[in-house]
Amino acid sequence: MDYIDRFGVAPGSKVRLDRIDADFKGKHEDQASALDELDKYTKRLRELQYLLYAEGKRSLLIILQAMDAGGKDGTINHVLGNMNPQGARVYGFKVPSAEEAAHDFLWRIHRAAPQRGQVAIFNRSHYEDVLVSRVHGFVPEKVWSKRYDLINDFEKNLVDSGTHILKFFLHISEDEQLRRFKQRLDDPDRHWKISGADYEERKYWDDYTEAFQDALSRCSTAHAPWFVIPANHKWFRNLAVSQIVVKTLESLKMEFPKPTVDIKEVKEKYHEAEEEEAARNGKKAKGKKRKKDGK
Repeated sequence: MDYIDRFGVAPGSKVRLDRIDADFKGKHEDQASALDELDKYTKRLRELQYLLYAEGKRSLLIILQAMDAGGKDGTINHVLGNMNPQGARVYGFKVPSAEEAAHDFLWRIHRAAPQRGQVAIFNRSHYEDVLVSRVHGFVPEKVWSKRYDLINDFEKNLVDSGTHILKFFLHISEDEQLRRFKQRLDDPDRHWKISGADYEERKYWDDYTEAFQDALSRCSTAHAPWFVIPANHKWFRNLAVSQIVVKTLESLKMEFPKPTVDIKEVKEKYHEAEEEEAARNGKKAKGKKRKKDGK
């Protein structure tokens, strides 16, 4: 199954989250049946990220949004954690600092945008300013309602500068959220994740759903698409996200840059160094006698 087509939000369409099954798991019955496919994509993802880094011509921005306990941290850990940290960065956007709040809402986001060759993963993002700010009335409607167009323009600017954008909404049900809250209570190693606001925010479930639907509908574009990922099953979420990222990177037809030195000349220098090292150690150089051309 092609998850890009299955879960992509078509530009201009109206998203209805109540019509999307958060329990969907495709052809797989359980996690065990999906392991081989997931392993294939996670290994391929590491290869492609290395190629992106080596090529150094473009970048990738991955945005993760979800209800509380929706699985953003888990997605980063199990899927995107396979990337080499030398070329990948994760940014979490929480309540703005005093300095951030003194600027326009996109200021702190733009500073974290990936440079060429890099992958940036946003755990929450600029969409918080049409979600939390809207639901809790931090700014009036006349302010947040204008931000959709500003976001689209901002993302278009990044794309025009060589950044490819993938945006994932990790879709869980209200019942599943409550089950995950219980898991946190039952597991002392997860107590650090518990927030006093968790249950207060649940009271705004319908308001957040409406806000997410508007953001997904108004800000899914051909150049910066949204994907609604059924995420009640964590293993399926990981599979779908990894496949979409892999297929997107493969579509870029990336290539390793050509060497900036004469390889034959460097081979000659290597063989000379090898022979000098062998002479110092009183050993013969390994391999057959080399030819003048360095082969």
